[in-house]
Amino acid sequence: MATLCCAALPCLAAEPVDTGWILERLERPVPSRTPFVELRGSPLLEAPLRVSGEYRRPAEDVLVREVTAPHPEVTTIRDGAVTVERGGKARRFALSRAPELGGLQAGFGALLAGDEAALRKHFTLGSEGTQREWRLRLAPRDAALAKTLDAIVLFGHGSEVRCIETHPARGDVQRTLLAGAAVDAAGIADAGALAALCHGD
Repeated sequence: MATLCCAALPCLAAEPVDTGWILERLERPVPSRTPFVELRGSPLLEAPLRVSGEYRRPAEDVLVREVTAPHPEVTTIRDGAVTVERGGKARRFALSRAPELGGLQAGFGALLAGDEAALRKHFTLGSEGTQREWRLRLAPRDAALAKTLDAIVLFGHGSEVRCIETHPARGDVQRTLLAGAAVDAAGIADAGALAALCHGD
């Protein structure tokens, strides 16, 4: 029986996925946390800026993004407001001034709650791939957010989201490696190698 089960697993992993299958496996109870490594491109930089830290979700309606390198910074989204702490100073502003952050919170919250209905209120969803390697595309429905954000694409293996690509309406794609991919990215500085990690190549 064990031999049959082991033999069957690769076949199961090759099964095509749909959005519901992905969301069922992304559900995470609070509190939750995951490391991240992010690359930020800029015409002013010779190479993409590498940013690392941790995402935390201490409560259902709270998202914390803590950067540990290259410079400490903590961004907290809570109660319709954003607080950014940097260099011992804190700056607070309404979430309505940063619709991309509101979309991020809504998307992360719905994803980690496995709430497909809530997610579809904010995004048009599209999925492809297999249970072994899949991708989920979120295109914003909100017109204001769509002016700055074309789509968010998640890349995953099984129940793990390994990378998020943010495709702005203008400018370069921003990649955020999460969980196991962020760990695998330790010591890797080449943008091409990190993109390959993101896509599971």
